[in-house]
Formats: sequence, structure tokens, C-alpha cells
Amino acid sequence: MKPYLSITLLCALMGMSTQALAYDTQLAQSYQQQFSQAKGAKAGKAIGLISAEAFVKQLQSNKAMLAVDIRTPQERQIFGLAMENKLNIGIDELFVPENLAQLPKDKPVVLVCKSGARAMAAGTALRHLGYDNVKILKGGYAKLTKYVSPKIAK
Repeated sequence: MKPYLSITLLCALMGMSTQALAYDTQLAQSYQQQFSQAKGAKAGKAIGLISAEAFVKQLQSNKAMLAVDIRTPQERQIFGLAMENKLNIGIDELFVPENLAQLPKDKPVVLVCKSGARAMAAGTALRHLGYDNVKILKGGYAKLTKYVSPKIAK
């Protein structure tokens, strides 16, 4: 019975060690490069966060920018961005080639969702694809609606 136990234990250990090494090292290095600057007070800027205040100021200054609402169509039916330079592409369709082709690489692209979580995931993936101009609206619509008031919205 001991030989069977030893073989079973050996197989289990081998399986565990291959799982531990079964990640994409090139992808891990890419993430390391992307997140290596995310330290201290500059962490938010390094990962592409833009505050609601900075987003509104950029809109008001008419600087070139594209906002992409990545929420579901059902969420967008309730409320959305009232601006000219925007796209409504759900996160589930964002990486379809024809949708990626709509994203410029020569001006800022700001991803917007309810809380910023989906935008953070999508932004990370887009930067891996070479979209270095992607920003994430920090806190999403939740923060934006708290910041915007009739006085600011002029």
C-alpha cells in the first residue's frame, strides 16, 4: 500500500507544481511593466485614473477627448453622458475588432461605468493592446453625479 501512497503523493505534488508555473510569463512581465509606476501618490495617475473634476474641466475646455460608456444598454437607458464625443459600447462588445477600430490612439479615451471597476478592467486590457491614451473615470458615474451640480454644469 505504501508504493501507491507514494505515487499518489508524487503525482499530486507534480500537479501542484505545474499549476504554480502554468501562468503566462510574458503577460506577467507586461503587467509588471504597466503597474511598476503605480506607487504612492502617483499610483492613480500611473494606472490612468481621471477624477470627476478633471473630466468635467476637460469637457468644459473643449479639449479633444472621447468618452466610452461601457455599461449595459439597460443601464444606459436610465441615464448617460450628454456630450458629442462619446460612444456607447458595452464591455462585453468592446474588444470586437470593429469596436476597437472606433477608439482613437491620438486623443484621450475615457472609459466610464457605474463605479469604475469595469472601466479599470477594460482600461488595463486596452493598454495591453497599445491604447496608451486610455483613462478611467475614477469612481465612475457614482462620483461624477456627486460632483456635477447645476452650478458646475454650465
